Amino acid sequence: MSGAAHDRGADRAVLGQDRGFAAFGRDRGFAAFGDGRGFIVVVVLWMLAALAALALIYLTYVTNTAVTVAVNTDRLQADALMNAGLELAAYRLTAQDEATRPTSGTFNARVGAGRVAVTFRSEAARIDLNMAPKAILAGLMTTLGVSAMDAPVYADRIMAWRSSTEAGQDNPEDSYYRTLGAPYLPRHAPFPHSDELWLVRGIPPAVVERVLPFVTVFSNMRTVNLVDAAPQVVAALPGMTPETLQQVLRDRADPNVNPQSLVGLAGSASATIEGSKAYRLTVAVEAPSHRQSSAEIVILLLESGDEPYRVLSWHNAFDGSAGKPL
Repeated sequence: MSGAAHDRGADRAVLGQDRGFAAFGRDRGFAAFGDGRGFIVVVVLWMLAALAALALIYLTYVTNTAVTVAVNTDRLQADALMNAGLELAAYRLTAQDEATRPTSGTFNARVGAGRVAVTFRSEAARIDLNMAPKAILAGLMTTLGVSAMDAPVYADRIMAWRSSTEAGQDNPEDSYYRTLGAPYLPRHAPFPHSDELWLVRGIPPAVVERVLPFVTVFSNMRTVNLVDAAPQVVAALPGMTPETLQQVLRDRADPNVNPQSLVGLAGSASATIEGSKAYRLTVAVEAPSHRQSSAEIVILLLESGDEPYRVLSWHNAFDGSAGKPL
């Protein structure tokens, strides 16, 4: 065999091997990658996955936005209903002159698709921390379980806190606070809010907690309204006995009894049936979505000026998405 013939035979052998390999590749599925179609399929799948992820993110955003909008709408509706209840109560009170104005009451109203329930009571039903004499303050604490020995001491602490003092004068109460290491001294001025009672040193926190529901700083009265006051407050009046207390509670519940007779029955200069210009409102609302909210608001009725009342205190008591219907 010549050299040229040998080379042609080798080339045919190599060509045969290449064709066999190509056939093997087709059988094994490699040809799809070889012509680029497989790469396109992978890219398309990745694009579809990315689009699905974007769609999921957008859906989550839309859902969260819808929930946020719904919550904000419910809150705005509840706030509007709360203000409506406040305005209705103020209108009912200011529509009557002071002589015939009720010292307490309750009413319900439907405002649009929402509902409002309001209870109002004169602050004269509470003991004023800035005006009450020592005997009433001590009597309240005794009624709430404080010993007869400690109650007058705690009452003195309250009166010392609110009592004025001369500038530069060495006040014994100031020395008492310094001895205890308190970072502040007594205010020596009226309590701006009943919660400031927590700052008065020498009164156990448990006693302060029991006292707060029965005191105020807004009535500006030394007397207590016998018609509206809680039994604990009535019991705090000087000279009040258990028998007299029960008689007062029975008589004030009888619509046929003249309320003025309660003052004579109590026999105390600290008793009255008059109300204060400050009223405490409990406003409970239910929005159309059944979201419920309530607040305790103290207002002062104004006899003159552009505004019929002024808000003295506002405390949101409860805010829920659903609950027992009003």
